[in-house]
Amino acid sequence: MRSLGMDGAWALEPKVFPDERGSFHEWYRGTEFREATGYDLTLRQANCSVSRWGVVRGLHFADVPPGQAKYVTCVRGAILDVVVDLRVGSPTFAQWEAVRLDDGNRHALFIAEGLGHAFMALTDDATVVYLTSEGYAPERERCVHALDPELGITWPEGIRPLLSPKDAEAPTLAEAQRDGLLPSYEACTAYYAKLRGEVSD
Repeated sequence: MRSLGMDGAWALEPKVFPDERGSFHEWYRGTEFREATGYDLTLRQANCSVSRWGVVRGLHFADVPPGQAKYVTCVRGAILDVVVDLRVGSPTFAQWEAVRLDDGNRHALFIAEGLGHAFMALTDDATVVYLTSEGYAPERERCVHALDPELGITWPEGIRPLLSPKDAEAPTLAEAQRDGLLPSYEACTAYYAKLRGEVSD
C-alpha cells in the first residue's frame, strides 16, 4: 500500500493477472493493510453505488469517534476518487489527493476516519464497491461541498458535475469549520492510536 502523503490515506495498486479467461487480482490483503496502518480493518458494512457519467458523490465524512473508514475500489468503468483532510489541526488540513480507480488498473483506496471522501464518475454505470468500518448512521453523517472553491479540487474538465440535492446544499469548508462540524486532528489521532492498541478505553 502506498501512502498518499496525508496521515490515514493509502492507495493499493495490486498486480493484476490477465489471461484468456479474464483476470485475477487481490483487492484487499489483511496482512498488507495491517503493515500500513498498524491495525486490522473492522468490517461493519459493504456498499455498492452505480453512477452515470459526471455524477459527483461527496464530500462525505462522519463524526469521530467512531467515524467511518472506507476501503474503496471501482469494479466497472472509472472514477476519479478524492480524499480530503478535513481534520482541524492536521498539518495537511484542507489538502486533497486524487486517484483514478477503474476496471483496468484495479486500484483501491483506503480513507481513515475523519478524512473526507468524494468521487466523480468518468463513465456511465461506474460501479464502486466499498467496505466500511462502521454502518450508516445518519445522525453522525456530515458533508462538505465537493465543488467548494476554497478546496480547489481539480475535477476533470469538460464534465458537468451532477450532485444530489443533499450534496449540492452542503456547507463550504469554512462554513463547516465555523459551525463545528469538522473532526479534530487530535480526536482522530487518538482514535487511530486506540485502533492500534496503543491506548485503552
